[in-house]
Amino acid sequence: MTENLTSIQTGLRSELRQLVRSQLELLLEQGNLEGAKSLLIPVLPVDIAEAIEGLPESMQVIAFRLLSKAEAIEVYEHLDTTVQQALIQQFKQQEVLDIVDKMSPDDRVRLFDELPAKIVRRLLSQLSPGERQSTALLLGYEEGTAGRIMTPEYISLKETLTLSETLKRIRSLANASEIVYYLYVTDASRQLTGIVSLRDLVICDPETTLGEIMTREVVCVHTDTDEVEVAHMIQRYDLLALPVVDREQRLVGVVTVDDILDILQQEATKDIYAIGGLQSDGDNYFQTDLITVVRKRVVWLLVLLLTNTVTGTIIKTQTGIIEKMAILTAFIPLLTGTGGNVGAQSSTVVIRGLNTDEIRTLGSFKIVWREAQAGILLGIILGALAAFWAYFLLHANVAVAISVGISLVGIALLAAVAGSTLPFIFQSLGLDPALMSAPFITTAVDVLGVLIYFTIARMILNL
Repeated sequence: MTENLTSIQTGLRSELRQLVRSQLELLLEQGNLEGAKSLLIPVLPVDIAEAIEGLPESMQVIAFRLLSKAEAIEVYEHLDTTVQQALIQQFKQQEVLDIVDKMSPDDRVRLFDELPAKIVRRLLSQLSPGERQSTALLLGYEEGTAGRIMTPEYISLKETLTLSETLKRIRSLANASEIVYYLYVTDASRQLTGIVSLRDLVICDPETTLGEIMTREVVCVHTDTDEVEVAHMIQRYDLLALPVVDREQRLVGVVTVDDILDILQQEATKDIYAIGGLQSDGDNYFQTDLITVVRKRVVWLLVLLLTNTVTGTIIKTQTGIIEKMAILTAFIPLLTGTGGNVGAQSSTVVIRGLNTDEIRTLGSFKIVWREAQAGILLGIILGALAAFWAYFLLHANVAVAISVGISLVGIALLAAVAGSTLPFIFQSLGLDPALMSAPFITTAVDVLGVLIYFTIARMILNL
């Protein structure tokens, strides 16, 4: 019952977002700015951001300017980076400063990473001193690390404070902190010594000190920890935030779960695009201009074009057997296509396992051996079906049908081994397994698969 209710609520919210977007576009087309402004008043900022993203580019800046200053800042943080850049180019200088200065430091740095260096330097110099310092701190860390995605807005306390004193301090600092669910305890050197949850703060005696209830075994990361590893740690320990320390173990920031969700989505998007042979940095594909889209897709298409040329050359060398038994060519697409699918399945599960650390304890040899066994079993099942199909439906002779069946077993084994081995090889070389595996698997299956097929056919047919 609860699941059905949640599903209904999700569907209703989706329909509401679509309705807001369509009504907003209609009102803007009619020039009814007051109506558009009234329409957006009860809508949540994240839904407003989605509605603005769905508008034609010429309308996006008009819709954004209908928002109040406070709401505009919150909506802007939810917008896709490509839309953020487009809006900045159309804003007046003071409008840009008003928005950027009020953004949280980590969101501001994420925006700066996408902007030209000249614009970043100008905006950075015009920020208020406090915001400039916090932004420069994050920009000083390498991209893709915990230091780059953390927020310096957190609450740190001393363990001698009582809980009643702590609550008073939280009230005074809450607006300056991005998270109050965890309170971090530091010593005189700012070194992280413990953590207290808001729950513990509420249920314990007000006269108890933080030192008496804090957890001293704190899960934390260093500023140079990879952002994907940060995401895995937050997921592993079910945290809402993760403290970040420098080399001297001093607390310098906090990574919150909302930023991690963005990173996980971005990484998943990159991997899915990479498996399809697209170069991507995880941004919204449909917000990217056409020239960039073509540039990202053409590289591996050229590789696959070259692969098909090699495959065609190999087939040309087999003209002798083809002239004597032309029906053999009818099964080439079936064999290479099936092998490609088997290889894609193997590489997908291995790449997923590498990203989630599910296969770290098993070792690469066990994974490849397991996939090789799966490839043989799949090859036997599919080979038997292919042989049956070749003999009874295409009326090929028994020798040809057997050649097809045995070849499919060999090709499935080859594809499974290639699909499971290549991700490990590319990872060891420091290359992206998802981006590199797909075209190389296709190459191995197409080229070697055709060679396997014609070699087996020659042996069985005595040609």
